[in-house]
Amino acid sequence: MVDLTQYLWIIWLVFVVVCVIIEVLTLEFTFMMVAAGSLIGGLGTNLLGAEWWVQILAAAVIAGLLLFTIRPLLLRALDSGTEPARTNVDALTGMAARVTAAFADGAGFVKLANGETWTARLAPQHETLTLAEGDRVVVTRIDGATAEVAPAERSEQA
Repeated sequence: MVDLTQYLWIIWLVFVVVCVIIEVLTLEFTFMMVAAGSLIGGLGTNLLGAEWWVQILAAAVIAGLLLFTIRPLLLRALDSGTEPARTNVDALTGMAARVTAAFADGAGFVKLANGETWTARLAPQHETLTLAEGDRVVVTRIDGATAEVAPAERSEQA
């Protein structure tokens, strides 16, 4: 009769590889901590000749410790970066633009710094202004397919 406990190291290696694959798909460090606990606790004690129940216990204890100590530190380190990059319409707010057609009744066309041409209207606090072709503006918000703009502040440089 074959003693299956002599092949337990293969089961530990397969379990570690499966956990690493799942971790690559989820990216939450949970399965990475389980894999590390299994590698250190399970396979490590197996190579030292411990009983199967000691291997499972060691793997569970080490994985638990890693989950509650190292994982929060790793997640905090990942979240401590700068604000995520704005994309799509959110990226347009604050973008410089140039008026391509004079504004009539508070509405006109602007060409954004990224090269897109948008229909535009003046922001409510600037509705009384008139903008001519070539004037610089800044996008204050996007409302549907219309950019709300305000005149750009001119810097006083001599």
